[in-house]
Amino acid sequence: MTKNLSSDASGGAEEIARRVRAVRERMIEQSLRCGRDPAQTALMAVTKTVPAERVNAALAAGISLLGENRVQECCEKYQNYACNSDAIHFIGHLQTNKIRDIIDKIGMVESVGSLHLARALQRELEKKGQSLPVLVQVNIGREPSKSGFLPEEAREALGEIEREAPLLQVRGLMAVPPKTDSDLWFGRMQELFEELRAGRAQFATLSMGMSGDFERAIRFGSTQVRIGSAIFGQRA
Repeated sequence: MTKNLSSDASGGAEEIARRVRAVRERMIEQSLRCGRDPAQTALMAVTKTVPAERVNAALAAGISLLGENRVQECCEKYQNYACNSDAIHFIGHLQTNKIRDIIDKIGMVESVGSLHLARALQRELEKKGQSLPVLVQVNIGREPSKSGFLPEEAREALGEIEREAPLLQVRGLMAVPPKTDSDLWFGRMQELFEELRAGRAQFATLSMGMSGDFERAIRFGSTQVRIGSAIFGQRA
């Protein structure tokens, strides 16, 4: 049973609801400022290390998408979430030997950053006779610490995924631009997204922007921002 949370500065139910409202207000303001429809950008709550009862407080406050980073953590918490699996997206590094554990608990994998992973997902989906929406991850800043296809590899990789892994329904791109004051990487990600979406009717999601930069991401066309600390506070 979900616990009742009191309002407190550390992130009780009322505080989480206040933070969700504050993030939405900032999203709306930024969208209007740059001439975009606020409804074009979805808000995802990133739940890494956050207990299920606090996640449920965010769901009660209107959150409809959850981002999970770790397979084991997702497996431990998802049955206690007040939502179905379609609302849970996997956004972290997914090891191929963990696919079987997670695939029935999520509605999308946003971090398909290698052909190896795409092929492994295809094999598991073939066994189950089902398909799965995914995003292709791009390492737009070429950072060694981050996963994903390099930008110049993205078009060819997307074509190979479409040919070799047809059970993966590619809905768009995901990226974590470098943490700098420059707009360069956001602009390049927007250009790549617009280039690759041409001729692809369902290629409509650009997942880009986190707590520290989501307003900039909206300015550069993000259709989904992934927010953790601005909703739940800093991780312990």
